[in-house]
Amino acid sequence: MNHRVELIYFNAGGGHRAAAQALEQVISAQERPWTVHLVNLMDVLDPSGAFHRLTGMAPEDLYNLRLKRGWTLGFKQELKLLQGLIRLAHPSLLRSLQSHWQASEPDLVVSLVPNFNRALCQSLHGARPGVPFVTVMTDIADLPPHFWIEPGQRQHLVCGSAKAAIQAFEAGYTPEQVHLTSGMILRPSFHHLAPLDREAGRRALGLDPYRPTGVVMFGGQGSAQMSGIAKGLDEVQLILMCGHNRALAQRLRAMRRSAPHAVIGFTPDVCEPMRLGDFFIGKPGPGSLSEAIHLGLPVLTFLNAWTMPQERYNAQWVRDEGLGIVVATTRAIPEAAAQLIGKLERYQARVRRSENRAVFEVTDILAGLLASQSAPARAGAEGPPLLATGIGTGTGWGTVSG
Repeated sequence: MNHRVELIYFNAGGGHRAAAQALEQVISAQERPWTVHLVNLMDVLDPSGAFHRLTGMAPEDLYNLRLKRGWTLGFKQELKLLQGLIRLAHPSLLRSLQSHWQASEPDLVVSLVPNFNRALCQSLHGARPGVPFVTVMTDIADLPPHFWIEPGQRQHLVCGSAKAAIQAFEAGYTPEQVHLTSGMILRPSFHHLAPLDREAGRRALGLDPYRPTGVVMFGGQGSAQMSGIAKGLDEVQLILMCGHNRALAQRLRAMRRSAPHAVIGFTPDVCEPMRLGDFFIGKPGPGSLSEAIHLGLPVLTFLNAWTMPQERYNAQWVRDEGLGIVVATTRAIPEAAAQLIGKLERYQARVRRSENRAVFEVTDILAGLLASQSAPARAGAEGPPLLATGIGTGTGWGTVSG
């Protein structure tokens, strides 16, 4: 039986879309009997593009611009305002979403977005009773209330850390509704690594093949902070990944430094240049941290007033698990980098104890839910209990110890 599966994402930050695309690619490679549709939530809620006509930009563009410029101070208060507006708009959201579900007739809906899951879940059950709704958290932990984990909803929660699973239980979810994976969803390219000649790769970028090398990355939009980091680490070899920020890339290429540095603009596959590094420097975003740790790179990251509220736990986790160093300001980077490089082998050994197979675990979880729908008489019906899966125990986020 062919099932229609809808993966709900939006473009704020890029990580939600990347996770949806990763799932789509793995489902296709596994030849599951599913028809997968990636659905941009903003297209459903504003199909006529009224917001774009009024403002000249998509709703996500303002968020992405703020990331690019580093304008994140005070975001916690703005997030509370946004969540309040979403709850005020709840009846309208239900109508728009129910119309979509009635037209598309999905057999399974997977949300990879925060804030809207109450409306997504309730509207689906109103329009398509019995169709499973799954929230796959693309943050390492929730930011209560109402960010990822909405209490009292008939849904399944896929959690990439023990912390998130505990939060789900505290919100009243049962073991049958909570599924723990070994980390965040990574793109398939991170799991299919071809042999790499690091010396040749570094030489191709104009780098010293034997010098300790840091990879600096602040998501798909880059960050103005990268200029300060490059100046502060004048004698450290760097690979600076600027994403879509062409102006930043141009400034960094023109910078005169004592140590070699390579500047890379947008690339659809960040895995290969990251593999040329020895350690990672960037904001504590769940995607980039997960990618770095999966590739064996210790991290140097930030925790300060400008850290996004949903990313604060990530930095604390890095510090608690000894996977790198957390600093408050760019000025602290040179000393921290020297400390990291001085103990690089020890940090690398600790990072390499982590194993992430989340993208494959999630597709197995979804397959189990669809099978339960096709054969409701099966025992359990709603997927494996958290403690029975064995997934994530000993290798995932929040489980590295010793």
